[in-house]
Amino acid sequence: MLTHSDLPRSAIIILDHLSEDGPLSPHQISHKTRLPTRTVSFALQKLIGQKLCRRIPNLQDMRKPLYLVDDQRAKDLKAQIDRLRAESGLIFRPH
Repeated sequence: MLTHSDLPRSAIIILDHLSEDGPLSPHQISHKTRLPTRTVSFALQKLIGQKLCRRIPNLQDMRKPLYLVDDQRAKDLKAQIDRLRAESGLIFRPH
């Protein structure tokens, strides 16, 4: 089970964007989230480590890999986050 300390906030933001718009390159993620490229790279490493996303080849430009969400793991994480929100009474506002 993941805890809030397993993923930085930036990783959760990136996971959300990958879920809706993916697959994306790190540059595209940085542009969409307005996070520095270094932060995006760190967050992607965390997401890959938790098996929430994976790197896939970009057939249009092999120098720029794409990142894709593991849909089932992301759904499980969302359910877990929703449960934690309900238990703690936290309400997050949409951006």
